[in-house]
Amino acid sequence: MPITSHAENPIIQTNFTADPAPMVYDGTVYLYTSHDQDDADDFKMVDWRLYTSTDMVNWTDHGAVASLAIFPWARQHNDAWAPQVIPRNGKFYLYAPISVPGSPKNVIAVAVADSPLGPFKDVLGHPLVGPKTGFIDPTVSIDADGQAYLYWGNPNLWYVKLNKDMISYSGGIHQVASKPPTYQEGPWFYHRDSHYYMAFASTCCPEGIGYAMSDHPTGPWTYKGSIMDGDQRSTGNHPGIIDYKGKSYVFGFNYRLNFEETPIHHERRSITVAQLHYNPDGTIQKLPWWNRTGVEQIEAIDAYKRVEAETMAWTSRVKRQIDRPIDWVPGIKTAKAKAAAVYVTNVTDLDYIKVAGVDFGAIGASSIFARLASGVNGATVEIHLDSDSGPLIGTIDVPNTGDWQDWRTVSTPVNGAVGRHDVFFVFKGPRGRPLVDFDYWRFAK
Repeated sequence: MPITSHAENPIIQTNFTADPAPMVYDGTVYLYTSHDQDDADDFKMVDWRLYTSTDMVNWTDHGAVASLAIFPWARQHNDAWAPQVIPRNGKFYLYAPISVPGSPKNVIAVAVADSPLGPFKDVLGHPLVGPKTGFIDPTVSIDADGQAYLYWGNPNLWYVKLNKDMISYSGGIHQVASKPPTYQEGPWFYHRDSHYYMAFASTCCPEGIGYAMSDHPTGPWTYKGSIMDGDQRSTGNHPGIIDYKGKSYVFGFNYRLNFEETPIHHERRSITVAQLHYNPDGTIQKLPWWNRTGVEQIEAIDAYKRVEAETMAWTSRVKRQIDRPIDWVPGIKTAKAKAAAVYVTNVTDLDYIKVAGVDFGAIGASSIFARLASGVNGATVEIHLDSDSGPLIGTIDVPNTGDWQDWRTVSTPVNGAVGRHDVFFVFKGPRGRPLVDFDYWRFAK
């Protein structure tokens, strides 16, 4: 009987991510995020990352697509906060809150790319708006008449009307005179059917997600309540909302992975997602706090097409009998290289990658091809179905390629891969050292 696969929450485990900014483009969800450094105590953020999905469960890591370095006139050591990207006229516009020397420091900058994957480049050489305290968290939407609006702000809410070039504005900066009563920061502005919505992080702290509605893109805004109440397990939240393949979704973040590592609160956040439901009058049904079992997979992964190794639903470590209960263990990371673009790295003994909902069809697979690099002897990749200890369908013997950037494509027979299953790549080898870098895989009939 075919399985029904679901996302794991948080949906990204190889990095700490926050401030989700999803964009639907050409059939794919592009999820732009801010990035908390692994050693962050307070906010420590220098770049923006990108993940993509076509099934809402498995997410492909594209690495950092922009950083503070593209704005050389800005402070470089921190403050790469909540971004948003929007397409227009064949280009992609990144709006990002950053800091400049002096006080006040908060500004919003804009960068442009020819592809949603970047690279993004500064086109102004100076802020789009600011500096002014609280000029953070930009959100942008283009109305049906072609007029684009940029909102932002903490704890107040401002907006401008962007010109068609998307890098300038007309009519001055407007402060929303009557902001929603629980508004704090992190606005997400969008238009759906005949309604305009302003979702936001509400009433710090802890922050929930509130929302307001209007008949016009500039308000007045009528507060409608909470999409999600705040929870003591997470001081912050930050909404991103999309419609995709007939369903609606809200993204946010929690601190689950931080607290799996330590009982101490650090600003190391992790993005989550839940399905959103609208009432007939356009109001939004309230959700409980982020659960661990996320949204249902929209469509299966074709086992016979190339899949990047950095496409995954979950990664953690296999529990041994002598271990305490394991919910999540940090380990696997991703990196960028010219020869393999983004790839999986930092793999050690008993780490695993879960790929949800892989469809092998009725005939099934006879072999798997994998592109690997390694500098050690004795590493293997076990391929299991449905759990990290499920049926073993094959084992890849990892060659010592002599160098960690000397890539080799190897193949091995598999048996029993029929139908639709979650696939677990379980890595084994000498303890205490990296085992393999992993670029991509593909099954064959």
